[in-house]
Amino acid sequence: MLLWQAIVLAVIQGLAEFLPISSSAHLILVPWLAGKFGHPFPDPGMAFDVALHVGTLIAVVLYFIRDWVQLVLCGLGFRFPSGASENEIQMHKRLFWYIVIATIPGGIVGFLFEHYIDEHMRSPVPIACLMIVVALIMWYAEYSSRLDRHLDQTTLPDAIVIGTAQAAALFPGVSRSGATISAGLFRGMTREAAARFSFLLSTPLIAGAALKEVPKLLKAHQAGAIDIPLSTLGISVAVSAVVGFAVIAFLLQYLQTRTLKIFIYYRIAFGIVILLLAFLPLGFAR
Repeated sequence: MLLWQAIVLAVIQGLAEFLPISSSAHLILVPWLAGKFGHPFPDPGMAFDVALHVGTLIAVVLYFIRDWVQLVLCGLGFRFPSGASENEIQMHKRLFWYIVIATIPGGIVGFLFEHYIDEHMRSPVPIACLMIVVALIMWYAEYSSRLDRHLDQTTLPDAIVIGTAQAAALFPGVSRSGATISAGLFRGMTREAAARFSFLLSTPLIAGAALKEVPKLLKAHQAGAIDIPLSTLGISVAVSAVVGFAVIAFLLQYLQTRTLKIFIYYRIAFGIVILLLAFLPLGFAR
């Protein structure tokens, strides 16, 4: 893989990990689309996908570093900051353990279905179908949500529902942020609160996947099984982190006053285009 190709995928990861359009779908489909139009673009596979997720993990940790320090310390029984009210301390303590509980479904699904997903769900047709189906779910979530509950009003049932939605997002085409924000909307949360909880919730699952897969990636690289220089990997991770950080800031601001409609329209259009290219011999490839 050439450096520019790796950078393109890193930009896609940084954009699509936090926008509700599915990063895994785009990392698979962009090389496929390039091949359809006669421009070979290697699919780097799941290992490189995980390496790019390290970049977006860095982005979400850096963006929410103050939140995570307070959540972890309060969750473990410390009073932080010292001047915080008892209600604030208890709220952060509850939120920390809700995130822990909400992470469990994704961990279970990843453990049980990782190989099945890698072998059977990385092809264009099922991905395109999931892009469209989840867009319709997002539309209904927008239509039905009360939008009257904030992050400090998160409950245990909210965490369970949103965590279950995150587990479904392990299938390419679903979108972690799309599924979890939609689940938050179904629970009556504001768009910004749902997005903020979604981004916080993504942190432990992405970190777990990175801890599991990055050593495998480095081992495969040392064995010569992956033809990607370490410098290219490093640059890709950095680009993914920078773009991801910017997208988090943008989306949280965007959802304060706007809806998910533009992402819904994009998902449906993109899914239809993929299905057409998959089934119709349009003759682009050379």
